[in-house]
Amino acid sequence: MAFETIHGALRQTRLTNESAEYRERREELRLAEIDLMQRRERVAALRRRLPPGATIEDYIFQEGPADLNAGDLPTRSVRLSELFSGPDRSVVVYHLMYGKKQTSPCPMCTMWIDGYNGVAHHLAQNVDFVIAAAADPPALRQHARSRGWHNLRLLSCGTSTFKYDLRSEDAEGHQDSTISVFARDRDGTLRHVYSAHPWMAEDIKERGIDLLTPVYNMLDLTPQGRGNWYAKLTYPEGAHRPLR
Repeated sequence: MAFETIHGALRQTRLTNESAEYRERREELRLAEIDLMQRRERVAALRRRLPPGATIEDYIFQEGPADLNAGDLPTRSVRLSELFSGPDRSVVVYHLMYGKKQTSPCPMCTMWIDGYNGVAHHLAQNVDFVIAAAADPPALRQHARSRGWHNLRLLSCGTSTFKYDLRSEDAEGHQDSTISVFARDRDGTLRHVYSAHPWMAEDIKERGIDLLTPVYNMLDLTPQGRGNWYAKLTYPEGAHRPLR
């Protein structure tokens, strides 16, 4: 697909009735988008250059059968070290806000994980990805069944300090969404690599992991933007266009 420029501005369409003002502002936006892309790549490079993180214990999780439709028993214990399927792979854990003080599944986390279920087979080519929640296995699996999360590995960690140590849980059992990455050294030492939370600063409490879902990014493309929209576990009948 050939690039076409007019007076140095890259044309994004072949529509002939775009105003000069629109083309000028769209070019300004394009340059800002390039800058944002380059900044994202610099941030990713900084993340990759982090020095070795803290050594961590070999946390124990509880896991039910691989087939969600096979019931909830037997439950087995699985260690963090056993989540690595091979050398030179990372384990990525999404902390679902469910369990203890969070008595119902977080709608926003659920939206995130709905998307991960769809791309799990792509992620599996490069990383070992799991969902961890403080909820006990039957409750976690029932929510997963209601969402169709058949492509994800679901772990319960409510009896360990895993979520507390990674700051996705406080001393009273309140939950938070978090993404964490772990590595295993050649000698088997387990290390924390990276964690991110919705909160990034005193005045930034809900935007820290937005890039992990396409939903907000899609809404940001529109004139209406994301506004104050918040995900729900269910939506009223007729509130969306049916699939055809």
